[in-house]
Amino acid sequence: MAKIYPETLKQSSSSPSSPPYVKSIRETFTIWMKSLVFHGNGCTVFNSKGEIVFRVDNYQESCRDEVCLMDFKGQVLFSIKREKLRVLGRWNGYGCNGIKERPLFQVRKNNMFSKEDVICNVGISCYKIQQFHTNSSFKVTNTAGQVVAEVKQKQSSRGFGYGEDVLTLEVEPHIDHSLIVALVIVCSLIHGKL
Repeated sequence: MAKIYPETLKQSSSSPSSPPYVKSIRETFTIWMKSLVFHGNGCTVFNSKGEIVFRVDNYQESCRDEVCLMDFKGQVLFSIKREKLRVLGRWNGYGCNGIKERPLFQVRKNNMFSKEDVICNVGISCYKIQQFHTNSSFKVTNTAGQVVAEVKQKQSSRGFGYGEDVLTLEVEPHIDHSLIVALVIVCSLIHGKL
């Protein structure tokens, strides 16, 4: 199958010394929980200018066990794989070199009966994903309890929702956008939304 490449984006506004997905300003993204590929599962992430930044495309009927988060060019940033023999469920995120290396992050449900807490270990850091009353609204907090990202249903300027499959992601400054999007993907996998 052929890969789909969107139009090339202009140079980003990040400084030359910072990683490509870390900005010094707060960023807002739109997540459309649909693939741009016909008959594919996945999601597409747009920046505030309407440009495609990240995507997940999967041609399988069900893509709950393994997906790849890609940039707009189709380069794999994270491969996310579910560990099958875990009772509570755990997802490992691997870098672009694949699953032969150690996971860069692990996400696990806190317990079987709570839909509210999901724990994510990223290297030596730990993030907590706090679920709200709907499966598509949550906050990501760091170990100090500070909110580093928030996901909620996207609404128009008049307050009307676009639907459960269109979300707004707000990421605080100096936080890796690709990692936060990967965590959103894992939450979507946990709740069967992807």
